[in-house]
Amino acid sequence: MSNPAHSAPESSPDLQLNIGELMKLLPHRYPMLLLDRVIEMVRAKRIVAIKNVTINEPFFAGHFPDYPIMPGVLIVEAMAQAGAALLFTEVPDREGKLLVFTGIERARFRRPVTPGDQLRIEVDVLAFRGTAGRLQGKAYVDGKVACEAVVTCRLLNRKATQNAGTAEPEPAEHASSTPA
Repeated sequence: MSNPAHSAPESSPDLQLNIGELMKLLPHRYPMLLLDRVIEMVRAKRIVAIKNVTINEPFFAGHFPDYPIMPGVLIVEAMAQAGAALLFTEVPDREGKLLVFTGIERARFRRPVTPGDQLRIEVDVLAFRGTAGRLQGKAYVDGKVACEAVVTCRLLNRKATQNAGTAEPEPAEHASSTPA
């Protein structure tokens, strides 16, 4: 069942998004936008994104001098951003919403990610109920798992988050839900 408010087709394993299209979906900007493109997406189910890791990343200045390694938490953040891009295709009024991280489970860091690597980030939806999601992410370098984790997230209204520190953000109203 297609909803004209959504910009992506219901199921297209070869749907791709360039950086401009990603920036229309995600609120992140430099230096926190950690995706370069989407190479595959099946709405409400799966996304595959690419992050080209360069020596110009600001975190390499201090992590670590003379031995640059991408912080594991930023690899997990890249997975969460890929998941957010996927889930935002299910939110018709996404301009007024934020999808925020609420948890990380079973994170494992298998190998270092260094300048020159290309991360292939694969995220599968385990559950999404319109205002909360649970996602399984894996990041690969040269076909080998570099990182894996289960992340949880919650959809919030942006208005409530603009008064940061003054009140608990309110959950968003029920958006279109997709059974997992």
